[in-house]
Parts: sequence; C-alpha cells; structure tokens
Amino acid sequence: MPKWTLRRALRQRSFRRTAWLAGGLILAILLWNNGIHNVGSINAQGEAACQQPPARLTPNMPTVPHVDRSALPDPTEITGPTTAYTQAGEIPPVSDTAAHEANLPVTVTSNDGPQQTVKKTDRILAMNQNGGIAAAVVGLGFGCNLVGRDIATDFTQLVPGAQQLPLITQGGHEINAEAVLALSPDVILTDTTIGPYDAQLQLRNAGIPVIFISSSYSEGVRSAGPQIREVAEALGVSELGEKLAERTVQEIDETKKAIAKLAPKQPADRPRTVFLYLRGSIYYWFGVGSGADSLIQSVSARDVAAEVGFEGMSPTNSEALIKAAPDVIIVMTLGLASVGGIDKALELPGIKQTPAGENKRIVDMSDYEVMSFGPRSAQILAALGTAIYAPDLAYHPDHPPTSIEKRLEEINEELEDEDS
Repeated sequence: MPKWTLRRALRQRSFRRTAWLAGGLILAILLWNNGIHNVGSINAQGEAACQQPPARLTPNMPTVPHVDRSALPDPTEITGPTTAYTQAGEIPPVSDTAAHEANLPVTVTSNDGPQQTVKKTDRILAMNQNGGIAAAVVGLGFGCNLVGRDIATDFTQLVPGAQQLPLITQGGHEINAEAVLALSPDVILTDTTIGPYDAQLQLRNAGIPVIFISSSYSEGVRSAGPQIREVAEALGVSELGEKLAERTVQEIDETKKAIAKLAPKQPADRPRTVFLYLRGSIYYWFGVGSGADSLIQSVSARDVAAEVGFEGMSPTNSEALIKAAPDVIIVMTLGLASVGGIDKALELPGIKQTPAGENKRIVDMSDYEVMSFGPRSAQILAALGTAIYAPDLAYHPDHPPTSIEKRLEEINEELEDEDS
C-alpha cells in the first residue's frame, strides 16, 4: 500500500474513533441529564415495578354524599356502630420529576437539634406512628424512592400496582435498626411518635442523615401544611412542598364545607362527640390539644372536650364521661378490637350510661388513618363525617385494609388464647 494511502486510512480511522468517542460522551451527558443515573437505584423494587399516578396540582377531592340535610336522620338519634373507611388511598404527586427538581445537597436542622445534610434522595425511609411522613413523601413525587415502611403505611394503597415495601418496625412502632440498615437508606425522615430514640441515634451514628419532623398531634388537621413543608425542605424540594401544602389545605377546606352541609345548621343540634382511646380495660379521653379535637371540629360536630375544658390525653372516669353525655364516641379500630368489640366496649365504666352507649353509637376508624395529618387528611375527614351523619351512605369495602385486617386477626387470636 502506498504511504500516502496508509496515512489517509490512519487519519480516517482516527477521525472515526474521535467521532465515536465524542458522540458517546454527548449521549452519556444527555442520558445523565434525563435521569439514567437513577435507574436501578430508584427503590428496592426497581423503576419498572413502581409507577406513580400522574402528577396533579389541582385538588384531589374525596367523595362526600351530595344529599339534602332534610333527607338525613337526626345525628343524635342514629343507632348502631359504624366503621369509617377511606375510599382512596392513592396520593397523586405534585410533580413527575421531583428527583430532578431537588436542590441537593441540602442542610436542615432536625427537630431534635442537630443539623443534617442530605446529599442523595434515591433511597428514602419515612417512618412515624401514623404514616403521615411517608404520605408527604409520596405526595411530593418521591414515592418510588421509598425503600421501607412503618406499620401505618400501606404502600400498595399509596401507589397502586406497586409491591409492598419491607416493614421496619416490630411490635407495632418499635424500630428495627438492623432492618433499617439493611435497606441502605440515603436519608431517614421520622418524628418522636416512633422509637426508641436510641435506635434513631444509632442510625444517625452509622452515617445516615436522620431528620426529625415536628410532631403534628397538638395542631391536628391544621398541621398538615407545615409538616409537608418540613418534609419537602429535607428533600431539597421546598417549592414542591408549597404546591403540595396548598393543594392539601384546599382539599381539607373544601371537604369541611361539604361535610358541614350534612350537619344540622344549628350548633346546638349537632352531635356531642368525644374521642376515646381504648386499650384493654381502660380508656383515655383525647381532649384539647390532642389532635382529636381538630378532627371533631373539622367534621362540624360538637367537641365536648373543648366545651368542658378537658385538655391533652389522659385516663378518665365514668362520672366524667356520663356528665359529658356524648351522642357519638369515636374510637380506633384496633383499640375497639382489643377490648373485645362493641359489646365489650359498652361494658366499660360509664359508656353504657351515655346517649352514645344507649344507642351503641360508636364510630371506629383505622388506627393508621384517623390521626394521620397530611395529604390524606381530606379523605379521612370525608370518611369520618359521612360515618357520623350519613352512615347508610358510608363506604364499606369487602375487606378492611390489609394492615388492619392482619392485626385484627392477631388481636382476635390473642383474645381467644386468653379465654382458653
């Protein structure tokens, strides 16, 4: 081959190699910018197994019966128990591109004091007693980045079609630190309703940023917006937090208006309502500042605790309950099961001597939902309000939510063992 022909061939080959390298580099940059670096690290299930619902900024309103108040019975004279079930567990995110909108790293002050720096959000663990933090994570658009769950979170409801996430609590709300470490989370979002605190510190000492979100119980429904904003700040998406908080508050406000149409116009005609926490042979009255007061007020019922000045959460006696004379008693589903059901609950001191006891007017709702304040608050209020004012129109699924159904079976087995 002539020398000039060889030199030309070498130049062409070198040019093609350079072009391929340049093209490959450009392709890699484009793929990176479009999120290819997150494939395989979205969560423990993988991207293909988890597809969030389409994003929406407009309110996702729950179903509240559209019926004339005059067609409904007097809520103080309704008889029989009712279980309040939410109709939709799905939480549409406010963005389909949350991971790419995050401004990371971000440094925030955890509610327990220390500053924490979040560098990645590929693998998120959100855990608290009522599942509200995980609900906020899903609503912000990071649902498929969650790698584990607390007992109150049913991931298959929040993100329909997804596989269930590993449970990282044992015995109810006790953190299993080894189970958490095995999931290799990039960040942990939690609060003081779950523990023990030593376990949370152990995870932080292992190098994982552990961020405590302000506990929401005292403000109840009113805390939904602030809690969402805190979660969003910790994930580097404050703007999305504002959008989700705005949508959630609008959903709550519109739902409260819809429920108010079911309630009697005159406050004096509305049902006197108390929230009791049942466990075994005792019960606690949830009063002002417990969060239960905001639930009762949000469904346009008379909050007896506020009327008599009962504050906080503490055991009560039969005399106080009889004097309160509630028309409706709200309880948690598992708490009701723990005392043996409706008939056994009526045998607790003072309950049968109240108007609610005489009419067996006990409304129960999932322990994992009723005090969960956040993106699902509107759904919870809709279910509770309908159960109180229009029980015949309330939603009744074929089976309770999986997490509740499983725990109910366990409680019933425990009671049977005690009787045997």
